[in-house]
Amino acid sequence: MKAMGAAVDEDTTEKLQASVPTVPDLNLGVATKLREYADLLVQQGEGGFRSRAYYKAADVTTALKRPLNEILTEQGRMGLVALPGIGYGIAAAIIEILTSGHWNQLARLRGDLAPEILFRTIPGIGPKLADRLADEGHVESLEDLEYALHFGDLAVKGIGERRKRMIASALAERLGRPTVIASGQRTAPSVSLLLNVDRMYREKAAVDQLPKIAPRRFNPKAETWLPIMHIRRNGWYFTALYSNSRLAHELNKTHDWVVIHYQRDSEPEGRCTVVTETHGPMAGRRIVRGREAEQEEKESQT
Repeated sequence: MKAMGAAVDEDTTEKLQASVPTVPDLNLGVATKLREYADLLVQQGEGGFRSRAYYKAADVTTALKRPLNEILTEQGRMGLVALPGIGYGIAAAIIEILTSGHWNQLARLRGDLAPEILFRTIPGIGPKLADRLADEGHVESLEDLEYALHFGDLAVKGIGERRKRMIASALAERLGRPTVIASGQRTAPSVSLLLNVDRMYREKAAVDQLPKIAPRRFNPKAETWLPIMHIRRNGWYFTALYSNSRLAHELNKTHDWVVIHYQRDSEPEGRCTVVTETHGPMAGRRIVRGREAEQEEKESQT
């Protein structure tokens, strides 16, 4: 009788376990990446606010009983944004992970950033074009590429208007948009704020006060040389690093050009490069590439 009772108990336990919804493996994989990103933010000196947001998003993702890709397929990006603790920025990260298995921001913090590999996952982009987009087009992420295709000056050999339209359509689908982005307006921090972040980064890097990573690209000896800074100012999150692009290495500008990534909770990530101008009326001064006229006009009024 005892053995029979044990068998009944085992059967009951198995039925109870079977009736409890399990967390989809896909969701656990996404949550793992979100937690790793938060861990790296903490390790690299981030103040805590942003890392807490990603830890919370990982917890929410783990608690979901419905697969994230099912939500994305049925409701698009806004279905993810509607989840507790998942704002626009984190939703964009989840979409990138779900659709490509890659997450550009995580790779950046790891030192594994290789945008050409990400671009190859988009229909219409082969290995050669992916390399040119990364090196000549100076784009790093799918959001960057989409914006450049529609509103930027993307002059890359081998990407004519027909291919642009094809890639733009593929990006709209990949990024969970029903249509292409409708406005060319992308909010960005003021020039003065960006120059302040640039100054802080270079000053801290000069006295070795920043954690360093070993970038994967153009670093055959795997040296840990690239300082990284995370900071929050005026409602913006900033990540600053010296440029590790092919051109920066060729021109010996890896300790002059500073790439600043910026983001607010409700908006996609943006990026700019701050350099020392080499000619013209602003020669010898730090400028935000692409916003020279705005900067010169503002400074002339002060």
